[in-house]
Amino acid sequence: MDIEHGLDVLRKNVKIAPQNPGVYRMIAKDGEVLYVGKAKNIKKRIVWYTKFEKLPTRLKRMVALVDKMEFIITENEAGALLTENELIKRFHPRFNILLKDDKSFPYLMIDVKEEYPALKKYRGKKNNSARFFGPFANVGAVSNVMAMMQKVFMLRSCRDSVFYNRTRPCLLYQIKRCSGPCVNMVSKEDYDKQVSNVIAFLSGKNTAIKEELSQKMMEASENLDFEKALVLREQIKALSAVQGAGSVLYGKLSSVDVIGLYEEKGQVSIEVFVYRGGQNYGNVSYFLKQTEDAEKGEILEAFISEFYTNHIPPKEIYVSDLFEGKEFLEQALNVKILNFERGDKAKLIENAVLNAKAALERKVSETASIKQNLFEMAEVFELPRIPQRIEIYDNSHNQGSYAIGAMVVATPAGFDKKAYRTFNIKYTDNTNDDFAMMKEVLRRRFEHLNEENKPDVVLLDGGLGQLHAVHEALKDYDLKGIRIIAISKGPERNAGKEFYHQEGKASFALEYRSPLAFYLQTLRDEAHRFAIGTHRKKRAKAIYKSGLDEIEGIGAKRKKDLLLFFGSVDDVKAAEIKDLQKVEGISKKTAEKIYKYFHK
Repeated sequence: MDIEHGLDVLRKNVKIAPQNPGVYRMIAKDGEVLYVGKAKNIKKRIVWYTKFEKLPTRLKRMVALVDKMEFIITENEAGALLTENELIKRFHPRFNILLKDDKSFPYLMIDVKEEYPALKKYRGKKNNSARFFGPFANVGAVSNVMAMMQKVFMLRSCRDSVFYNRTRPCLLYQIKRCSGPCVNMVSKEDYDKQVSNVIAFLSGKNTAIKEELSQKMMEASENLDFEKALVLREQIKALSAVQGAGSVLYGKLSSVDVIGLYEEKGQVSIEVFVYRGGQNYGNVSYFLKQTEDAEKGEILEAFISEFYTNHIPPKEIYVSDLFEGKEFLEQALNVKILNFERGDKAKLIENAVLNAKAALERKVSETASIKQNLFEMAEVFELPRIPQRIEIYDNSHNQGSYAIGAMVVATPAGFDKKAYRTFNIKYTDNTNDDFAMMKEVLRRRFEHLNEENKPDVVLLDGGLGQLHAVHEALKDYDLKGIRIIAISKGPERNAGKEFYHQEGKASFALEYRSPLAFYLQTLRDEAHRFAIGTHRKKRAKAIYKSGLDEIEGIGAKRKKDLLLFFGSVDDVKAAEIKDLQKVEGISKKTAEKIYKYFHK
């Protein structure tokens, strides 16, 4: 490392650096991108790095490695923030503070362009035709709100394929969790009113809806419609329960995230609490890496920069510590970043910090336990080193149908869910043959093997048969440094009494209920959970697919009309062209297309 050379590079770049908002890169002699940063004024920011003695140790090491710099001018602060995030994801610079994982948040969605909009859970890219409410910090929070919405407003929650294929009400209608629009048990006008009420409630207009429901209940009672009045009373009670669940303060938080940071011995955790429409939408923990010697303000700035380029920012962010780049982020994200030292809002921040502390303590405890198990695993199975990447494999099918293979990945930090993979079985003729399926899965996985994703251990859910099958499948691959272990059920399929098998070694069982045995069971169970879950999604998708889905020009409306007229897909298949034309909206040309499709 050459400190003077690095400082000389910085001083030269100060002379040519633009005084615009944008992004800068610190680059080493070998071309490695050491650091990516953003600034409102790039020149002023680089001047800061030349004040070497004031820099934390981490950045001093970085300056000593700098050989050149590159700049990207952006139109404004928002552009700089997005560009910085894109470059960090591309280069993973070792001196940037990084999120270990970036969880996607679930939302509630209503597509108002649908004839009968459904209330659904949603993750992913948002479109312009729907209304989204959230984010919710976890699935539990979104499920609770959705259950309450169904009880009060009774919007449908089913898939379109189910909705348009129903001929009689489902169980949700029977238990008064849906108003039955699929079979016209509610008028379009009344259903649209309930859609408006849901949107208003999720937007924070709770009191107005409650008053409206109370007025309707009184009218129903006066008209002696006691059944309707009872339903309305239950809706009001449910709304009151939700409003009572939050503190008085929550009602003032229309769009706020509260972020608390806790640091101990170089390890950092951040807790994010989400408040929308006067409700607490849950909280989630994040753990950052490469935070050595970084101050709390610098860490928070880095976290907010990365976090809100992947999530929609609220109107206000309450933080446990202020930082130098606060104004830059406020302009880039169009938010207010606030800190409070007293009052109710300060208590919210304090609570977030306490949760961050508890999350870090749990994480440290779990990591220590995992490392101890990995150390013991290396000894028991005579591994060349403590495993850094374990891949666990399992298959799932239903009597050969919807067959898939699944791979989960475990590291010293826990399960790496971003590395999970599923394999649709393509080349195995007999999908009842688990050995053949496992062979296909491992061959396809090892076709993409490289030094970065090379596992130390491959753990198979199966016995000696699976072990021999996989070794045969991988005989042409370099398995140096990779151990393949099969784990089979013990006597009477008793958890804790499993047998472990390796090529060329005697099979054995671990001590009953030992920590290592429990850890290996956890790995196998996670692979099994992931395989079963993926298989069920694939099967459900196929089951919900109607026989009319493949006919060009038959959309949701025509499909529903056909099914309501004939009663089932089989009856549509059996219908003559003249009978098909009796359905409203089905022309002779369309009827001929449907008939030809089913009579190829």
